[in-house]
Amino acid sequence: MKINKFLIILFILITIVIAFKFSPFLSKSELGKKINEVTVINYAKEIEEVLTAFDTIHNKYIQESEAVGGAVVITYKGQIAYMKCFGIKKSGESDLVNRNTIFRLASVSKTITGVLAGILAEEKIINPEDNVVNYLPELKLKFPESTNSIKIKHLLSHTSGLTPHAFDIMVEDQVSLDQIMQRLNEAEIVSPPGLVYAYQNVMFSLYDPIVAAKTKKSFDSVLREKVFEPFGMKDASVDFESFQNNDNKAFPHQKVEKGFNPIKLNNRYYVTKPAAGVNASISDMGQFLIAISSKNDYLFSQYARNLIFTPQIESILKRSYYKNWDKIESKSYGIGWRIIDYKNHKIAHHGGYVLGYQSEIAVCEEEEIGIAILTNSPNSFFSSEVPAFLKLFFEFKNKQAQENSVAEQTPATNP
Repeated sequence: MKINKFLIILFILITIVIAFKFSPFLSKSELGKKINEVTVINYAKEIEEVLTAFDTIHNKYIQESEAVGGAVVITYKGQIAYMKCFGIKKSGESDLVNRNTIFRLASVSKTITGVLAGILAEEKIINPEDNVVNYLPELKLKFPESTNSIKIKHLLSHTSGLTPHAFDIMVEDQVSLDQIMQRLNEAEIVSPPGLVYAYQNVMFSLYDPIVAAKTKKSFDSVLREKVFEPFGMKDASVDFESFQNNDNKAFPHQKVEKGFNPIKLNNRYYVTKPAAGVNASISDMGQFLIAISSKNDYLFSQYARNLIFTPQIESILKRSYYKNWDKIESKSYGIGWRIIDYKNHKIAHHGGYVLGYQSEIAVCEEEEIGIAILTNSPNSFFSSEVPAFLKLFFEFKNKQAQENSVAEQTPATNP
């Protein structure tokens, strides 16, 4: 009897040892989840000082601007480090802005299109070096040599050679992109493609029919398949109808003498979806930032990052464009992103504005840091938030580096 009990206990012990030894191989994903639950690092604690200081600035801006509503997200090392929603969706009502409330991104849409271009290039679906006429043989510009030499990368870096903001008036009048394309041969050309920076919405948005011609799918569906779904951007869309029909949307507001008044929803610039047609929540923007800034590149490869974050052309901008920033050493444009040299770091940045909405985004890939801001009450205060945060962050990092340097140089003393 005693022998049987001993054998039973021995069998149980052996089973436990075997299970412990081989379970990582038998159920790696499940075991990994359990380990991560215990050992995951909260990287926000590394920059807690920065986040606290930024929160104070952010609260001050909200109060001084009398903003109706909005949201901010900061990501660091592949995690959400800070997210704050504030205010209401519509003045005079009580619905609060939350993490899933959608806003219009306006020109920040260009950054998402840029990311899509990087993905499609890596997958060898659409090469930015290809000539546009390979995909759109019906394209006709004023000069045949421009028509034949303009490349996809010229569209996405604002170096098409056309005069700035060509046909934006027609976009304002909601003329379809197909109709505008038929009149591109009327647009003035200021240089051969690739030589001069001139900001565009229409030319940038030719990426829409290019994607459709190559994939036989709509731009909207490809963007959802390649970016929204894999990145986890569950609230994002690319059309006015989706925005209008969403019950959790922020309504546009316009500045008046005292505060902001709500204005009607409008479908301006949805004609140019790649340039200004994306709708998204602050939760979406957090997922987007994590995907493009984290060192873990399983969602967005280093090849694609290098492609879109490499300057294509120097962008000559008025000083007022970056008036809220400290000295900027250089300003360029990549693929869908402005690229600036700020405090010895390369920053990918973009702002967006369409009647009643303002957005801003910035990423420092080197530091795995990103920030995005959305509001339904445009004002100058929120244009100051991105540079204010980056200044705090880099000053903190410099202080840390100096302290570490001093510590390394201080000789150890024996007790």
